[in-house]
Amino acid sequence: MQVISVNKTSLTLISLCVLALSASNTLAADKTGRQVVEQVCAACHATGQNGAPKIGDVAAWSQHAKKGLVKLTENAISGFGNMPAHGGQASLNDLEISRAIAFMVSSGKAADPSKPYASPVSNTGEQLVQAHCTNCHTEGLAGAPRINQFSDWKPRLEKGMDGLVNSTITGHKAMPARTGMASLSDTDLRNAVTYMVIQSATYKAK
Repeated sequence: MQVISVNKTSLTLISLCVLALSASNTLAADKTGRQVVEQVCAACHATGQNGAPKIGDVAAWSQHAKKGLVKLTENAISGFGNMPAHGGQASLNDLEISRAIAFMVSSGKAADPSKPYASPVSNTGEQLVQAHCTNCHTEGLAGAPRINQFSDWKPRLEKGMDGLVNSTITGHKAMPARTGMASLSDTDLRNAVTYMVIQSATYKAK
């Protein structure tokens, strides 16, 4: 059986990553539900374009609300019918999407939730990395931190795991928001980042 040697720095990092998996996705610059609706959702929901329920149409939203806020949020995150994933704005986080849902369902009367109604997981961190991240993070394309190279990740961890995940959500330098996959949830991205960091911290060259 192969024994992996892990140094003190790596153990500290692993503990940080495990805690980060259960941490809130709330970020410093989270928009309010009203802001998201006015800046993004109103493009369709103000007029009912493409069959979108109109803001203020209580009867229409009551029908949609029967699905539950969790399902409505999941649909908004992954896309549904004519609505693109994350409302066509991949840089919106799942909490901001949840706040927009609350605002529209309640005609602006509900308080903004402090946690996302939903942040669905499509695959494990390893599966997500293999499907979406290896093209850049294997060889360090365009300056991407390389998988299995902890020295690449260490300076980036100064901003903390939340900071790393936020960069993945909003995009950073050559990396587009949500790695160009708008249907990935915040939890998907957190799991993928955590997997790459732990792999790099515990990697031992053969």
